[in-house]
Amino acid sequence: MKYFFLSEDWTVGRVWASDGLWQVAAWRRQPDIEQINLCLVEKNELLWLYRVEDAILTVEVKPKTLIDTTTQVIGQVVLKRLMSAEQVIERLGSAEARCQLQNIHSVVH
Repeated sequence: MKYFFLSEDWTVGRVWASDGLWQVAAWRRQPDIEQINLCLVEKNELLWLYRVEDAILTVEVKPKTLIDTTTQVIGQVVLKRLMSAEQVIERLGSAEARCQLQNIHSVVH
């Protein structure tokens, strides 16, 4: 498994595997991406931990909504270096972490 942290104001976009952009027709399913019930608090922002299957190499993330089009807003970010379980544990050890007890759902695209 691989992992990444994502702000609660952002969502997953496109996904890439070793053979390129994830194709539901070829894989016959959506990519396995799951939000885990654990988040970090960084600069008053919640960063949720996501788990992805090993076949996923790269994940595009983007804001859920554009807040103000007159200011410079990041349109998307491509995460090319997903984290290992050891890296997540190290990151959690150096940050304020907490669990949120609420309905957590899998992300499907």
